[in-house]
Amino acid sequence: MKMAGTVPLAAGVSVLLALMFSACSLNRLVINKVSDALTGGGSNDVFTGDSDPQLVGDAIPFAIKLYETLLSKNPDHPGLLLTTGSLFIMYANAFVQGPADALPVERYEERDAGRQRAKALYIRGIGILNSALDKKYPGFTAATLQEGTMGAYLTKCTKNDVELLYWAAAGGLGAYSIDVFDFELGNRLPELVAMVKRAYELDPDYGGGALDEFLVLLYGSLPEILGGSGELAALHYQRALEKTGGNSAGVHVSYAQTICVPAQDYDSFKEKLELALAVDVNANPSTRLVNIISQRKARFLLDTAYNYFSFLPMPGDLGYSEEEDEDL
Repeated sequence: MKMAGTVPLAAGVSVLLALMFSACSLNRLVINKVSDALTGGGSNDVFTGDSDPQLVGDAIPFAIKLYETLLSKNPDHPGLLLTTGSLFIMYANAFVQGPADALPVERYEERDAGRQRAKALYIRGIGILNSALDKKYPGFTAATLQEGTMGAYLTKCTKNDVELLYWAAAGGLGAYSIDVFDFELGNRLPELVAMVKRAYELDPDYGGGALDEFLVLLYGSLPEILGGSGELAALHYQRALEKTGGNSAGVHVSYAQTICVPAQDYDSFKEKLELALAVDVNANPSTRLVNIISQRKARFLLDTAYNYFSFLPMPGDLGYSEEEDEDL
C-alpha cells in the first residue's frame, strides 16, 4: 500500500532546498544554521532511539540524500561531513550487510549482491569521513605506519576527533570484512587499528562503551599477525559490560561470533546469545534500535548454530528439528 503523502513530502523538501540554495550569498548563513541544527548533539538519537528498524531503514536513505544536498553547498562543514559519512556506515552495516549475511546459502547471488552493495556504501562513507580528516589534518589519510608518518598525525588528534576516528575505522574494517582479498583495504588495516587505539586513548568511555564493544570485534576477528588477541577481546568484553551496565546486546553477539565460534565452544556461544536476548531494549532509549537489531542477529545465530559448529546436526538430520534447538 502506498503512502499518499510520501512523494509530495519528498518533492516539497527538494523544492524548499532548491529555493534556499538559489541565493547563495544571502543564504550562506542560513545553510550554516541548518547544517548546525541537523548535525548538533543528539541529532542521531532520532534514529538510534527508535523501536522500529524497518522505519529507520526506510528513512535513512532519504536522510543521507538530504545531508549530501547540504554538503554539496557546504562542503567544509565538519558536522555535515561526520554525520553524512557515519550514516553511510550505519546504513551499510545494519540495513544492507546484516540482512544480506542472514540470507540462506541457496540465495548466494542475492547474498553476494547485497554484500557488494554494502561494501560500496562503506566506501562512500569512508570517502566523506576521510575528507573530514584531511581537511582538519592535511595529508592524514595518505600517512602510513610503515613509513612512520601516521603516528605524528594521531598525536595531533584530540578528544574532539574520537567520533571521526571511530566511524572512519568502522567503515574501513566493515568493508574489509566483506572482501578480504581487497588488497587496498587490507594494506590500510594497520592504520585503521591504530586509529581505533588512539580513539580509545583519547576517550575510553566514548559512546558509553562503544569503543570497547568495537575492540571486542576487532581483537576477536583479526589474526594475531595483524593485532588480533583473544585475551584483549575478553578484556574489552568485561569493560563493555561494566560501562553499559550489561544493557548492550551487541557486545554479547560480538563475543559469541569472534571468540566462541573459533574455539568451538557452543555452550558459551549459546550463553552469550541468550544474554543478548535478555537485554532490556528500553533500559537505554538512545541505544534501543541497536539493541533490537543485535537481538535479531542473536536469534538468527542461535537458530543457525549448526552452520558454525560442525558437531551440531542440521535441521532434519537424525530426527533433529529447529523446534528442538532449546533442548541442545
